[in-house]
Amino acid sequence: MTKPGWHCTWFREGFLAFCMLVPALPGETEAQVARMEVIPFESLTLTDQEFLTGREDGKPVTIAGELRLPRAGAERFPLVIVLHGACGVCGLVLDWEKELLAMGAATFVIDSFTSRGIANTNDDPSRLGQLAQTQDAYRALALLARHPRIDPTRVMLMGFSRGGHSTLYASLMRFQRMHAGASEAHFAAYVAFYPSCNFRYHDDDDISAQPVRVFMGTADNYTPIGACRAYVERLKATGKDVQLIEYQGAGHTFDARAYNPPRVLAQALTTRNCQVEEGDHGQFVNAKTKQPFSYGDSCVERGTTLAYNETAATQVRKDLAEFVAMTLKPARSP
Repeated sequence: MTKPGWHCTWFREGFLAFCMLVPALPGETEAQVARMEVIPFESLTLTDQEFLTGREDGKPVTIAGELRLPRAGAERFPLVIVLHGACGVCGLVLDWEKELLAMGAATFVIDSFTSRGIANTNDDPSRLGQLAQTQDAYRALALLARHPRIDPTRVMLMGFSRGGHSTLYASLMRFQRMHAGASEAHFAAYVAFYPSCNFRYHDDDDISAQPVRVFMGTADNYTPIGACRAYVERLKATGKDVQLIEYQGAGHTFDARAYNPPRVLAQALTTRNCQVEEGDHGQFVNAKTKQPFSYGDSCVERGTTLAYNETAATQVRKDLAEFVAMTLKPARSP
């Protein structure tokens, strides 16, 4: 008797999946889906205030992720859970998916937008809480740690821009206690591409003992590097394994070939001139005005640039490959 399994009609554009539970055919199904599964899972849509106060009673939502394995067989693979940026699951994310698979790691790309009715958040970041993807990441880790083809001791979290922010701060022990405490699984490493570091949280220097890497260009005008330099130095002073790798002259999304030539997003909102702090009761506060922060504050501006930098993109692929080899120790295909 065959066991039921998930069969999915998959649309790469927009990351939509229609899944049906149907009987799996012996042999044939193993060959067809051994290397790709679309996995729906339950998460919550939390406001930042709900997240920061540890609430778990936000709006339930079923989102999906695409699990890809580097090869068929029965072995257990290291896994990289990937959080997209404000553009959603775009070409940049899918290019990195291929790179990671070639390194011998499985990938799980989460779509945090489609099920929430969001196309992108470039022009309106308030459409989704700053830390909502951190919640998604914790839920995905708890789920994938039980997958028969995944080694739960070798799971890395990696994110880009807004997803990079969620990745970087997913390392906070306070957040893990509040939102991932029920799970015995833990991330083995964290990789944040060009995150915003100008949001300061309570106890944000108490992070996981696992290694953290931040990849940023020095010419980024979306999420400028200065705030991340300061934050990383604070973390290093506590003895944590944190490094900021800088790419000279590179801008935001310097690893995305789609932005060659560069693209100006005239209406995209950026908090590059803001300093935001967590206040009492989980409320964000503008550090300058001491008033509740909003995207209508005078420090918030419109206009950013996305730009591919071939030299930086080539180097970051090498840097990430070395970090993956060191932390996840994947076995490449023979």
